[in-house]
Amino acid sequence: MPRVIFYTATTFDGFLADTDDSLDWLFAVPDAEEAESGIAGFMSGIGVLVEGRTTYEWVVRHDDLIRHPEKWTEFYGDRPTFVFTSGAPVAVPGADIRFRSGPVSDAWGEIVAAAGDKDVWVVGGGDLAGQFADAGLLNEIVLSVAPVTLGEGRPLLPRRLESDRLTLTGVRRVGQFAELTYSVDNSTR
Repeated sequence: MPRVIFYTATTFDGFLADTDDSLDWLFAVPDAEEAESGIAGFMSGIGVLVEGRTTYEWVVRHDDLIRHPEKWTEFYGDRPTFVFTSGAPVAVPGADIRFRSGPVSDAWGEIVAAAGDKDVWVVGGGDLAGQFADAGLLNEIVLSVAPVTLGEGRPLLPRRLESDRLTLTGVRRVGQFAELTYSVDNSTR
């Protein structure tokens, strides 16, 4: 059974994106490249990506992926990506993108089959990660905390997860970021 990992960057005050759903604040952090350098090792253990519509559409816009679909493969490879949405976003040409709606538990069997013997990366957003937590499917949270405050924006995890479900398993400094890893206990939910 694959593990489901919510691996993301957040601000000091707990936001993933600003009020315009932008991540520009993240790329302005000094040494952001150093923080991104560990992504290749992480990606080697990932079989499937899962993201919400807002995250997907921001990535498509930010990297101009409709005109430059090769950029998708450069970062994500040929891994299947499940995008949870109630609408019908435009698919990146040539990418294995599967649009789904409804509860994450409804697509879980398909996600597991697509992941094979590797893990699932919840790329974003926070509400989608929360849906995995609600369903008892979220196993790990890896937060890269950036030295930024936004005051408002998209919250990291708009759910209540008590400390009895979260165990700190790792802390490390990566450039200007503090990386915190928590295991999620699904037996107490």
